[in-house]
Amino acid sequence: MKCTQYFLYTRQRPDRANIKDAWIELAIASPCKTVIQQDGRIRKWVDIDGKYLRVILLEDGVTVHNAFFDRNFKGD
Repeated sequence: MKCTQYFLYTRQRPDRANIKDAWIELAIASPCKTVIQQDGRIRKWVDIDGKYLRVILLEDGVTVHNAFFDRNFKGD
C-alpha cells in the first residue's frame, strides 16, 4: 500500500493504530461513498462493523494520505 509520510506519522496515534490495512484497501476498492475534494484529493468511506472509516487518497487515487473513523458520517 502506497502512503504519505503524514499517514505513517498519524498512524502511530493510539486512536489510529488499530486501523487495519485490509480495511483501508476495502475502502479504496469498494467504498459506500466517494467524494472528490476541491484540491483533488479523494475521500472514500466504508462501513466497518457499523462505524465508517474515511480514507483520504491523493489525486493519483492510490496514495493513502489519511484514514480515520468518521463519527459524523451518516450512511446512505
